[in-house]
Amino acid sequence: MNAVWLMLVGFAVFSFGWFVYSRLYASKVLELDDNFTTPAHEYRDNVDFVPANKFVLWGHHFTAVAGAAPIVGPAIAVQWGWLPAFLWVIIGTVAFAGIHDMSALWASVKNEGKSIGTICTRFVGSKVGQLFMIVIFLVLLMVNGAFGVIIAKESVEHTSTIIPAWGAVAIALIMGQAIYKFKMKLVPVTIVAVIALYALVPLGVAVPLSLPDSMFGLNQNAQWVVLLYIYAGIASILPVWALLQPRDYVNGIQLFVGLILLYTSIIIVHPTVAAPTFIPAITDNPGGWHVVVPVLFITVACGAISGFHGIVSSGTTSKQVDKMKDVRFVGYLGAMGEGSLSLATIIACVAGLSLINADLNLDTWADLYKGGTASFVAGGGAIIYEGLGIPQEASATLLSLMVILFAATTMDAGIRLQRYIIQEWGDIYNIGFLRGKGIATIVAVITSFTISMNGVSDGKVAIWPLFGATNQLLASLTLLVVAVILLKSKKFSGSLIALIPMSFILVMSFWGAIIKLGDYYNDQNYLLTTLNAIVIVVTLLVVLSALKVISKILADKKAAA
Repeated sequence: MNAVWLMLVGFAVFSFGWFVYSRLYASKVLELDDNFTTPAHEYRDNVDFVPANKFVLWGHHFTAVAGAAPIVGPAIAVQWGWLPAFLWVIIGTVAFAGIHDMSALWASVKNEGKSIGTICTRFVGSKVGQLFMIVIFLVLLMVNGAFGVIIAKESVEHTSTIIPAWGAVAIALIMGQAIYKFKMKLVPVTIVAVIALYALVPLGVAVPLSLPDSMFGLNQNAQWVVLLYIYAGIASILPVWALLQPRDYVNGIQLFVGLILLYTSIIIVHPTVAAPTFIPAITDNPGGWHVVVPVLFITVACGAISGFHGIVSSGTTSKQVDKMKDVRFVGYLGAMGEGSLSLATIIACVAGLSLINADLNLDTWADLYKGGTASFVAGGGAIIYEGLGIPQEASATLLSLMVILFAATTMDAGIRLQRYIIQEWGDIYNIGFLRGKGIATIVAVITSFTISMNGVSDGKVAIWPLFGATNQLLASLTLLVVAVILLKSKKFSGSLIALIPMSFILVMSFWGAIIKLGDYYNDQNYLLTTLNAIVIVVTLLVVLSALKVISKILADKKAAA
């Protein structure tokens, strides 16, 4: 089958989501109104609360939520054939992720830019909100821990990305000063920044850099993890305009260009899908995951729906929304960007790899396919080389750079969000030293660093499936809170748009978490077993409490009728 058909069907579904579904939901249910004063204006401090151009904010939001997950998840999921991952990505993006992200952003903007955990406290109950924040903190811990390992591995395997990846930090710092200090216009600054970033790519190919094989008893992976957390800690305490916002914006442009190159090459090459439509189980596969349902739905997280998006939406993005109607543009279109990246990843893996390996076909797929970011970089690079003639190494560097920059910007935002939660706990429990930005950042860095070092020591990101399950559980809880808000606002029919996807993803992710609990216990990984058990128990308590609130609302409605 021609892979172009996957692209066309995917874009058709995405178009329906943007032009029809999201517009109706935004106008009829959320009732977005630009007369509403957003927290960015009401609480402006030019550190966390800063009104932003919607295009800049979209870039920040998109790259903060994207990370490597919309690449890693689908690249692993196609081990079961292309159809399950493809359907989940296009349906999940339109009916699950877009609604989830836009709703979480709307709820936070309507509630002073507060986090989804604090919002849960207001609408469901204080004790439930505190439990909700535990799930949020654990998701952030897993995101930062997993992405730290992923960036380190990409840095070791693709040394040509080092100069452009770290050069992007300098470019973002300069861009922040140009826009906010010197009041330069966005368009010319953007053009110069993007040209500078891409000019560093051939330089990186010509001058690959690497760390020593061993230093202070640490291998290259571990050394990169240390450097990454030093950087992430510093980046998380800088004003958002100084680094985080312009860095994410430039990365968003870089992704947009990368997707244009990849999709244009797909149209030119029209590669053949080498993967089977569906494989019930593969015995030799990444992580030893053998069950398509429910594991598919915790493997493809950020490409279909992700609880982490709700954390970012209500953590940093909501504090930068200029006008209320920007919520749809930033929230729903951010999810669409993730879906487009996941779709490109699927095509790169199921069709691009056959351009490199002639033996990759329906019969040899299970034996030859390995999965992960390596498949995306290799397959996508081959398609771009065949379609546009960009040298294979340069094409692979572009895609590997995409992985590194997205994962790094997610870490930037993740550490900052962990710091917010720790400071909130300092306020809630009257722990003075946790209220400070410095101590809270140190705690966030140390806890995440511990998880990453565990990933380095065992040679794989063992926490990924637990991250997927916890992440999806958080997404279902966020939709549950949104449904409560809508029900309390007398929007009973509108609440079904949140409750239906919430119910589906709750069942699948809870089922997946139970499966992984047994796997971790059998592997004697008691740290992840304990974390998994905590997530399961806390999720049950939050769901039961929220359902109790919903039952009361419906009972009051019936009594009033």
